[in-house]
Amino acid sequence: MSVPEVATELFGDRLSLTVGYRDWLADTAVTRGLIGPREADRLWDRHILNCAVVAALFQPDERVVDIGSGAGLPGIPIAIARPDLDVVLVEPLLRRTTFLDEVVEDLGLTNVTVVRGRAEEKAIIAEHGEADAVTSRAVAPLDRLVRWSAPLIRAEGRLVAMKGSSAGTEIEEHRSACGSHGITDLRVETVGGDRLAEATTLVVGRKTAESSARARRRKRRTESERSV
Repeated sequence: MSVPEVATELFGDRLSLTVGYRDWLADTAVTRGLIGPREADRLWDRHILNCAVVAALFQPDERVVDIGSGAGLPGIPIAIARPDLDVVLVEPLLRRTTFLDEVVEDLGLTNVTVVRGRAEEKAIIAEHGEADAVTSRAVAPLDRLVRWSAPLIRAEGRLVAMKGSSAGTEIEEHRSACGSHGITDLRVETVGGDRLAEATTLVVGRKTAESSARARRRKRRTESERSV
């Protein structure tokens, strides 16, 4: 399969890593059931490039957590495009984390860490620290996604969730639920429209400092009650 010209623009001198990742998706990911066989012919446009353009939304040297990473989307394309980022791939299923470990080792992605676990597990923060941003791709409806994502995000950090055409509707339906978890300033944002046939649509939100302070007070209150 030929390499799209836009891939060279997005990945630069790390294009060979991206081609290597595409080969993993086209072969091993398909045979292990992580990618559908019909997706093999559209890996660039449908999976790799539309994830890579999301990298432009992150600031230099940020820690980005990709929850429900699956076959490494969007986290691996982001990590390849932005070697300055510290990318953590969180995935609960062993067969998927095994695949991710193999890909990361084979490609030598030193800025990627694979974690087997669920996003809501507190050990993730304890071991890897709070995230500047949490991203995801087609993981869950927005209210549930925020419930999993918010605890991982530092105060004033961001939710950067890949969504489809229903992004605006989801925001209106779940704005209150998101706010209860401290995710505010929700908006629809698109990236890549100047390079791709179809722009990538995201829901972006901010983790309020006030909500983090409330969470810490609640934790202290709970610990105090337990000690009585």
